[in-house]
Amino acid sequence: MDKTRTEALALLQQYTKGESLRKHGLSVEAAVRWYARYFDVSKEEEELWGITGLLHDFDYEQNPTLGENGHPYVGVSILREQGYPEIMLDAILGHANYSGVPRNSQLSKVLYACDELTGLITASALVRPDKSLHSLKVKSVKKKFKDKSFAKAIYREDIQVGAQELGIELGQHISNVIEGMRTIAQELGLNGTEANGG
Repeated sequence: MDKTRTEALALLQQYTKGESLRKHGLSVEAAVRWYARYFDVSKEEEELWGITGLLHDFDYEQNPTLGENGHPYVGVSILREQGYPEIMLDAILGHANYSGVPRNSQLSKVLYACDELTGLITASALVRPDKSLHSLKVKSVKKKFKDKSFAKAIYREDIQVGAQELGIELGQHISNVIEGMRTIAQELGLNGTEANGG
């Protein structure tokens, strides 16, 4: 793939102005890259996986409606015009259940499995006194997972199905995604209260 992460990041920043959605893209990228190493894909493939995570929602802010005139169809159309590979576009379509696009590739399964879970992990870290991913425990995230009133917008079923599709037990999957997100904790503002200036 001849597209660089720098180009992908510029595209995210062009279309997504909201900080939380930008951080979501970075979180999913970090988690997907962790899984790329876990599944021992090539360096080039890891880059493709990471960029897929980074850009999977880049069009959402401007096209929040679901369906063929909204997210992720608009984004996929833009990415196709720019020459991004079909395996990436299929994964992005597949992360939206309503697209009907099957998740056949390992990349598409990983993207889907990490998407909602990064949101739950972020929300779980933000309610901690230290707001840190480094002290966040799997059991704490599992407790929040069971509490349907916590972060209500997060689809628990997608998280469960995602872990099943990967063939990884939910607790282990949560642990893996936390580990991936910890690699960019500072960038996400989840490095602890000291790093956040109090």
